[in-house]
Formats: sequence, structure tokens, C-alpha cells
Amino acid sequence: FFSNRDKIQNFISSFNGWAPVIFILFQFLQVLFAPVPGEATGFIGGYLFGAFPGFCYSCIGLTIGSWINFMVGRFFGKKYIRKWISQKFLNRFEPLLKRQGVFVLLILFILPGFPKDYLCLFLGMTVLPIKVFMIISTIGRMPGTLMLSLQGSYVFDQLYELFMIIFGISMVVVFLTYRFRKNLYDYIERLNHKSPY
Repeated sequence: FFSNRDKIQNFISSFNGWAPVIFILFQFLQVLFAPVPGEATGFIGGYLFGAFPGFCYSCIGLTIGSWINFMVGRFFGKKYIRKWISQKFLNRFEPLLKRQGVFVLLILFILPGFPKDYLCLFLGMTVLPIKVFMIISTIGRMPGTLMLSLQGSYVFDQLYELFMIIFGISMVVVFLTYRFRKNLYDYIERLNHKSPY
């Protein structure tokens, strides 16, 4: 069910006036549970509600989910959270995040394909203030969320040319990010020596 875009769309639409609340709940769940695809729900938000409302509803759900993930990491600590996060992820980013500033964390949230949900859990185990985390995670998720909302809105309005342009840009960004991911990680690590956390 959660991996089927059409089923999610039909389910949310069936709630009529409550549809925005249900959609926000879905966005919240997709942060907490991996089987819920964020790309599907982000697209559906724009399709059902329009680009701007869908974007706003997505941001609300993503912000709530990110906050809860952060608080789970903070209250349950390394003893439990380490079981959910791969050792490879911890080895690469734990030393870095202990010393990096807001700018580097913002880059990580903006990067397409980066495991942001795990990052929220992990940051909860650091000394990062909750207010700073909320600002970073909310702003960092906005570019990708806006792109998905625009795609959904353009398909609903049958603006297929605009959809293909936005979709093409998104695919190029994703490809370049994946293709040069090592360079990006190396760049972030180099910043490790320039800005204290």
C-alpha cells in the first residue's frame, strides 16, 4: 500500500475536507518509517492540493516527523539508536558532525538521496540545540519538497512540458549528486578543518 502512489492518492482523496490532515500524517509517517516513500507523498501533495498548499502541508508533516526522530535520538541515546543506524554511516559522519557548523548540516539535508531520516536520529545524540536542528532540517528539506510539489501540480493541470522540465532538472541534480557523491563527502570533510562546530 505505502509503495503504491495511486492507492495513497485515492485513500487521501476519500477524506474530502480532512484530506490535508491525512496527507500531513502520511508525510509524518514517511519520515518515521522507511516503507513510506517520500517521493510519492511529495508528488501527491502537489497533485491533490496544488503546488503551494501541497508544499506547505508537506513541510508541516516533514518537520513534525524530523522533530520526533530527533527527540527519539536524544532521549533513547546511543545504546538503542546505534542498532538502527549502519556502522558505515556512523564511521563516516560522527567525527564530522561533532565539529561542523550549521552550513555543513544544511548541505546534508539539501543533498538528494542522503539518508535524512537517519541523520535526524543521529543528530539527536549530539549536542546540537533543538532550535538549531528545527531550522536546519526545515529549510534543508524545502528545495526537494518544492520540486516534488511542483511536479504533482503540473501533472494535475496537464502542464506536461513544465512537468518534464522540472522532472528533468530533478533527475540531473540527483544524477550529479550520486555521480559526484564522493567529491561532495570529501568537500564536507575538508570543511571539517575550517569551521568549528
